[in-house]
Amino acid sequence: MAVHETPGRHTGFHLPSRRRAGTAQRAGETTIDTTATATRAQVFAGLRIVTGFIFLWAFLDKTFGWGYATASGKGWTDGGSPTKGFLSGVAAGPMESTFHSWAGAGWANWLFMLGLLGVGLALVSGIALRLAAVAGTALMAFMWIAEWPPAKHLADGSPSMSTNPLIDYHVLYAAVLIALAVASAGTTWGLGRTWARLPVVRDHTWLR
Repeated sequence: MAVHETPGRHTGFHLPSRRRAGTAQRAGETTIDTTATATRAQVFAGLRIVTGFIFLWAFLDKTFGWGYATASGKGWTDGGSPTKGFLSGVAAGPMESTFHSWAGAGWANWLFMLGLLGVGLALVSGIALRLAAVAGTALMAFMWIAEWPPAKHLADGSPSMSTNPLIDYHVLYAAVLIALAVASAGTTWGLGRTWARLPVVRDHTWLR
């Protein structure tokens, strides 16, 4: 009985193809890179949302007097002033007298509260992060000057209790706002992509 080999069929031991192994390695690297990119986007999105909540909470507490930083019955809707207590208490820095003159002014109240609300809504929704970064950084800069961390002593000579003469939580918040805008953190878990497709935003990229 004759044994015939089937044309095109090879038997025996074969070494793995170098091309096939290289392709599999590149595919694995691509998967890892994609996963890492998605994870970074989610981390930035989470940071964006919690930071936005900080601004929104401050706005709501000062508006309605929920009994935390703003005592019950002292909210903006109750006739209280969101800026009077803070600005009138400034006791150090080059703008001390200026802040005292601004304390409780209607325009100061509105600018401060609109800043908190605007930045908070922008961060939570993921839209206009560049505008939010500019507005939030300006707000944090004024608050930093009002507290004036470089001072070791207040105007009355008492210790300022400053923990760091340069970097405090205002600077940290400003840095986070800028990082979120640079990273386009509104495209994940937010409305950033939809916002960017609007004609007016597409024509004026500074609105993103």
